[in-house]
Amino acid sequence: MTHCVQTVAAALAGAVLLAGAAAAQAPERSWAEIEEAARGQTVHFHAWAGDTKINDYIAWAGAQLRERHGVALEHVKVSDVGEAVTLVLAEKSAGRTEGGRADLLWINGENFAAMKEAGLLYGPWAGRLPSFVHVDTEGKPTTLVDFTVPTDGLEAPWGMAQLTFYYDGAVLDEPPRTIRDLGAWAAANPGRFTYPAPPDFTGTTFLKQALVELTPDPAVLAGPVPDEAGFEAATAPLWRFLDALHPHLWRGGASFPANYAALRQLVDDGETAIAFAFNPAEASSAIERGLLPDTVRSFVLDGGTIGNTHFLAIPFNAGAKEGAMVAAEFLLSPEAQARKADPEVWGDPTVLAPSKLPPEDRQRFASIPRGPALLGPEELGRVLPEPHPSWTTRLEAAWLDRYSR
Repeated sequence: MTHCVQTVAAALAGAVLLAGAAAAQAPERSWAEIEEAARGQTVHFHAWAGDTKINDYIAWAGAQLRERHGVALEHVKVSDVGEAVTLVLAEKSAGRTEGGRADLLWINGENFAAMKEAGLLYGPWAGRLPSFVHVDTEGKPTTLVDFTVPTDGLEAPWGMAQLTFYYDGAVLDEPPRTIRDLGAWAAANPGRFTYPAPPDFTGTTFLKQALVELTPDPAVLAGPVPDEAGFEAATAPLWRFLDALHPHLWRGGASFPANYAALRQLVDDGETAIAFAFNPAEASSAIERGLLPDTVRSFVLDGGTIGNTHFLAIPFNAGAKEGAMVAAEFLLSPEAQARKADPEVWGDPTVLAPSKLPPEDRQRFASIPRGPALLGPEELGRVLPEPHPSWTTRLEAAWLDRYSR
């Protein structure tokens, strides 16, 4: 999950010069003291609100927090987390160092990198959460590194994501297994494939997946975008691929779906036959909710697909820091993580290592139902790392310049 606003990143770059890059330091206190201070606080949780099942899950978590800890979790629904980042930046620029209007953010990628650089985050605090000991930091290294940027305890892992394709088995026997093969399939089946227009994060992820497969030297993507010549050399195969692909897309590439929901709807309507999501459980969850036909099945590409972790962060001037930490701890708990991983609830893969859990908590995960289109961990294949955050903004800008006129 990443939602990017280019103007936000630019403004944050200037904020480093304005206010320095040091994070607001978290004082040393016991967890019991933090829980006691949190009681009675209201946590304003700025989180993407583009999916009913996610909103329902956050509402469930809020009810549990109020009942168990006396913490009120208010979901501030945003279409792009950049809105909250802009709010925190404006408050810092205005000298509001306490009592900020955002207490907890659902964040990752370029927004985290920019906020960390600008000193807009509180911490380190993530390692203090009692459930952090169960995080699979060895098997899922992106729980400690966000788009190549070390988290340094400034955000707590919340869920995993991996780009997963799916197809309608009623009209397609075997899907293509590489980006190049996908292009060839689209040419042979005009109108049956498309992708969301960047900067929608699902569409941008498709660009990054294609770039990782097609660029001459994928290692360059681990660092910041080089000079213009370096960017052009790295991305030239991507633009050639897209130039050839677009005439064969849905509506001849004259228009693109606005977001993932619109992409999924095209498959449900029978207009397209292949789509993708940034959640391995999405297809099974959609089948369960009647949003995709039960003939849909998931697949991944032979060379692997991009994956990352999404996180929870606390702004430097949050008015309810203790409440935000208690909320993050509950969201990281085995109970909440297992519920979130259930495709019938959300289907968001856990950041925890079930092997680290006591037997009763391991059973929570073992009991999660697997829908007909959910791939097992061994079937998901290799997880490819996200490029450095700077590639996201440059790719989006270049795509808009080439294809949105």
